[in-house]
Amino acid sequence: MAPGWNRKRIAYFVGGAVALVVVALVAYFVLFGNSPDEVSLESAVDSAQSATATTRAESSQTETGGTGSTGSIDGIAGKWVVDTSIGDFSFEDATSSFVGFRVQEELATIGATEAVGRTPTIDGSLTIDGSTVTEVSLTADMTDIVTNNSQRNSRVQSALSTSEFPTANFTLTRPFDIPADLSDGDQFSVSAVGDLTIVGVTNEIEIPLEAQVVGDLVVVVGSVDISFADWNVSVPSAPIVASVEDHGPLEMQLFFARG
Repeated sequence: MAPGWNRKRIAYFVGGAVALVVVALVAYFVLFGNSPDEVSLESAVDSAQSATATTRAESSQTETGGTGSTGSIDGIAGKWVVDTSIGDFSFEDATSSFVGFRVQEELATIGATEAVGRTPTIDGSLTIDGSTVTEVSLTADMTDIVTNNSQRNSRVQSALSTSEFPTANFTLTRPFDIPADLSDGDQFSVSAVGDLTIVGVTNEIEIPLEAQVVGDLVVVVGSVDISFADWNVSVPSAPIVASVEDHGPLEMQLFFARG
């Protein structure tokens, strides 16, 4: 066989191998790429401060001879509602209110990765009497959950039976105290105990929360590890998925405005 023919076969082999590697890398980063950062009070506060600064600037432009809203709360007591107008929402960078989940996966031939799903469609409120939070009610539309892959989206919808149970709900069952006389910039940490309902199953959970007053907003983030089986949820699977953990963090980032 001619040497030139052998060189062509080697070239084709090497070229094919390189192409397979490139395709694998593209599949990994496009379909199973880096997951968004976990919720943090610092990043949530940054989003709220940006929104507050924009509101103040717009207010100043519409008032004659004034300096615009001070953007500070007048006492913490009263009713507060989830403000979904703040920030923007995407899988990569959610600067708005959202709730979601994380779960660790092991992908065949690729390795460990993290599946993340989030929904920005939230309705809810909290009531503060003096320095005690007496009521909290949150409803999340699970049909609007977004992940980093459309195939994963459909599997998540199926696992959560969203056609039958489109929403998840949290209701506070134990009032808790917060620091009195909170003002702009004050931070505090609490734990909220309440009933979490997913796919029609209700269990009591305790969620550690971090919060900060930002202008005329109350910013709240929280995360707690839950076992999906406790809510009769079977984690979604696919041929490429070798294994999936049966638990993971439930996380939230919420902006509350005066109701």
